[in-house]
This record gives sequence, structure tokens and C-alpha cells, in this order.
Amino acid sequence: MVRKKYSLKRILLVAGLAILFLGNITFYIWYQSESIRLGYKIHDLENQAEKRQEEIKQLEAKKEALLAPDRIDRIARNELNLQDVKPDQIIFESQIEK
Repeated sequence: MVRKKYSLKRILLVAGLAILFLGNITFYIWYQSESIRLGYKIHDLENQAEKRQEEIKQLEAKKEALLAPDRIDRIARNELNLQDVKPDQIIFESQIEK
């Protein structure tokens, strides 16, 4: 039984096709893994953005509570001992000599 010898051209063709096939599979696997990695990263960033939005809402509520006029008035009267302005302490612009 005599075996046919493969020509160099045919061997190079098969090797080239195998390299192209492996290259395509490698690219496809890399592309899919990169897509999955980016998906996870986007999900993490969306979660961080939601947390920051919640923190902003909490800080705005705290700011509103700290700037409440009743609280400021109570602190001014009790802690700083401030009093209401007396009528004789008010100076109008028309009373100032120029």
C-alpha cells in the first residue's frame, strides 16, 4: 500500500486555514469575555451612581433641616443670646447724611 505524499502547497494551505480558524476563535472568545467584563463594570458603576444619588438626597435633607428658620432662630436666641431689633436701632438710608 502506497501512501500519497502531501504537497507543500497543500500543507501550507491547511496550516493557514487552521491559523485563521484559531485566530477567529481566539478573537471571538476575547470579544465575549471583554463584553462580559464591561457589563459587570457598567453594573458596578450604575450601583455607585445610585448610592451617590441617595447620599445627595440625604445630604440635601440634612441641609434643609440645618437651615430651618425655626432652628436658626432658636440657636440665635438661646446660644448666642441675640434679641429682636428695637425700633430705635433701625437706621434708614434716608436718615444718613451724605
